Amino acid sequence: MFKYDKFLEFPVNVKKPNPRLANVVITQYGGPNGELGASLRYLSQRYTMPDEVTKGLLTDIGISCSKCSQ
Repeated sequence: MFKYDKFLEFPVNVKKPNPRLANVVITQYGGPNGELGASLRYLSQRYTMPDEVTKGLLTDIGISCSKCSQ
């Protein structure tokens, strides 16, 4: 049994966008072993989960990973 609380570990406050840094970060998300690939695997695996708790957990993880890769 486990307990899952959905919250950010550190608050995020973007005051000024930095396109150069964004370009470096986004290169880390691409490819088959990147964050986007992991996000899609989480979202596709949620359909095989037998209960709603783990299905919701995989959905939250997949969505949070996909938000990072946008």
